[in-house]
Amino acid sequence: MGMKKAPFVLWNAGAAAAATEGTPVGEWQATGVSIDTRTLKPGDLFVAIQGVASDGHAHIAQAFEKGASGAVLRRDFKDAPASTPGLRVDDTTQALNDLGRVARDRSKAKICAVTGSVGKTGTKEALAMILERQGEAHATQGNLNNHWGLPLTLARMPIEANYAILEMGMNHPGEIRPLSNMARPHVALITTIELVHSEFFDSVEEIADAKAEIFDGLVDGGTAVLNRDNAMFDRLAAAARRAGVATILSFGAHAKADVRLIDSRADALGTSVQANVAGRDLRYRVGVPGSHWVMNSLGVLAAAKAMDTDLEVAAAMLARVAAPKGRGNRLAVPLDGGEMTLIDESYNASPVAVVAAIEVLSVGEVASGGRRIAVLGDMLELGDKSDDLHRGLAEPLAARGIDAVFTAGPGMGALFDALPREMRGGHAETSEQLAPLVASAVRAGDVVLVKGSYGSRMGKVVEALTALGENHDFHGNGGRGHGRAVNGE
Repeated sequence: MGMKKAPFVLWNAGAAAAATEGTPVGEWQATGVSIDTRTLKPGDLFVAIQGVASDGHAHIAQAFEKGASGAVLRRDFKDAPASTPGLRVDDTTQALNDLGRVARDRSKAKICAVTGSVGKTGTKEALAMILERQGEAHATQGNLNNHWGLPLTLARMPIEANYAILEMGMNHPGEIRPLSNMARPHVALITTIELVHSEFFDSVEEIADAKAEIFDGLVDGGTAVLNRDNAMFDRLAAAARRAGVATILSFGAHAKADVRLIDSRADALGTSVQANVAGRDLRYRVGVPGSHWVMNSLGVLAAAKAMDTDLEVAAAMLARVAAPKGRGNRLAVPLDGGEMTLIDESYNASPVAVVAAIEVLSVGEVASGGRRIAVLGDMLELGDKSDDLHRGLAEPLAARGIDAVFTAGPGMGALFDALPREMRGGHAETSEQLAPLVASAVRAGDVVLVKGSYGSRMGKVVEALTALGENHDFHGNGGRGHGRAVNGE
């Protein structure tokens, strides 16, 4: 990658004061923006956001201890010295929005906004990686995709950026529209629409309509990138046209897709893909297995085309895609007699995402005597359909030949009861209680999938399984440690 460039100055006292109509205190310059002292880097401007659970004003001293260059504080906040460098403003959340808007106004970057029921973060990461080869690319960090995360991402955008990839998430109607109006993207990509967060929506159509708010902020002449295989394609395309979107690019296996899947061959480490991209035949590798990653790659190439990038370079880079932590990354955990392969999908879960993960588990290569094991935690925010949707996973688990299933939580209890007796590995009320059951059951040669909604805390099971490798190391395993990543090798 070469030498890391010195960070650009993003804001100084004068520019930030002009953006926010705040009162500058001291002469300072910031190379970053932060709203969380836990991740604050030296040189960051700390914006003290008043959240539901906590108030950033309580962490100002800590921000400066960690090297903040300045702090954005309420004018009436008296517990910090008047000489504290930074800005005094009427409302810190509004100030963050103002910084984001001004950063967008001064940027010459081509901007792609990404939303969808599943696949947002993986698609955003893949797109950012591809575009980094073709210019200065700026992207949402992690999943900072809400009403604080989006303005924060914009406020952090270097003036020199050529591309920006902005993730937008939502749980309720009306949440994406203001984000899109602030970002004013050139391209809006919707990965897919499925019945997730259904606690807050009565139908998949309502979810589609809420995601379609992303078209409201598209600049004149902008492009909508849509999944042609999704049942909501016509509804989304109609919404895009109503919003005045000039160009719709579609992707999928559908015969009429602009970026069309022709063939794909999966193996344990990835997939070889042949696709027609607007009339051009492209062959490439996707560095992670799973048909959902193939579909994401088609969306990525469609967005890359909409942003006028080099498609050959974009397609070649897809071989380097690796699943983010908790979203399908793989670990080889040393055990007596060999290794266990751990697929960590502990970050989130919805019915469609769990089925996709089961498919990935089913093609995982097991060593002699190994088994395919699914460890599943509750899928949350499914409302009154929850038990039926959990129970519905029994069929794909059986059809894909999964050997054993361990479950945690009341929703997954409904699935456990629906499973054939020979597939039942064990059930517990919580992930903490389940973790030791799974840890005592696994052996070398197994491929183990761990998946659940973030709130079901399946990371506890991942920790217990990786700890098996640590303990193994203690018994003289030649210092191989507690599991190595196998993505992107």
